[in-house]
Amino acid sequence: MTTVTAAPPHAAKPPPRRQMRLPVRNALVGWSFILPNFLGFAALTLVPVLVLFYMSFTNWNIFGGSEWIGLDNFRRLLGDGSFRIAVVNTLYYSALHIPLTIACSLGLALVLNNKLRGAAFFRTAAFFPYITSIVAIAVVWNLMFSPDYGPINQVLHLVGVENPPGWLTSTTWSMPAVVIVSTWRDMGYYMILFLAGLQAVPRELHEAARVDGASTVQRFFNVTLPCLRPTTFFVTVIITISSFKIFDLILVMTDGGPGQSTLVLSQFIFRKGFEENQFGYASSAAVALFLMCIAVTAAQFLWNKKRSS
Repeated sequence: MTTVTAAPPHAAKPPPRRQMRLPVRNALVGWSFILPNFLGFAALTLVPVLVLFYMSFTNWNIFGGSEWIGLDNFRRLLGDGSFRIAVVNTLYYSALHIPLTIACSLGLALVLNNKLRGAAFFRTAAFFPYITSIVAIAVVWNLMFSPDYGPINQVLHLVGVENPPGWLTSTTWSMPAVVIVSTWRDMGYYMILFLAGLQAVPRELHEAARVDGASTVQRFFNVTLPCLRPTTFFVTVIITISSFKIFDLILVMTDGGPGQSTLVLSQFIFRKGFEENQFGYASSAAVALFLMCIAVTAAQFLWNKKRSS
């Protein structure tokens, strides 16, 4: 009786060399696009940030070497009255600037989202202050806020205000004046973002709500705002970070004065580093500002995630 033995299975053919090289080539192509941007990010952002963290633990000035002092700079911050004033002023500015800018930019976007004659011109005019020189803006608004000859107080006199604010010469009104200018400058940019979000809202939802008898206010709160939630969240995060980092406008308009009424964290860092040559101490204040921004942004992301779930 003859036995039939099964033929050994054929070994799997190795993939062609061209197929083996294809993933490697795709990876190299991908890295060739990413690498230039990553090198720029590493050289201009990542490495300076790492050096900043190192400098915050040292006593270093530009004319001498660095001395490792551990947490002494951060302990000094806790006892520094000017630093505490800068933190309070930064929070005060942010608490005024964030909601006011969101409200103004959203209101402007709602008006200019309609089919109006000359809407393109008004959109451009609203955006124009954002690209105007900070110095030019500060000089013009300083003249407008002049207590004696400024047109703002002249108008207040005409409407019956006997003692109008001193604005930039007053410790009480200097920060609100800066917030007004900053809101006027920034709202055009955020208006563009809200316009993009409004144009993505389905018209069918508004038509269905109108058929059901919803008023304009009801459609805004029940249709427009829920659809704008991603845009509003993005705008809020961006405004919050920029508010915590405000520097140039205050530097030109008030230079932190009168007194320390408009001294903010960014200007505190600038003074300690570039004016007083205390780069280690200034770096510790910059780390504190960085941690504040991270904490507030993380809280906003958690709050948005909780609302979305």
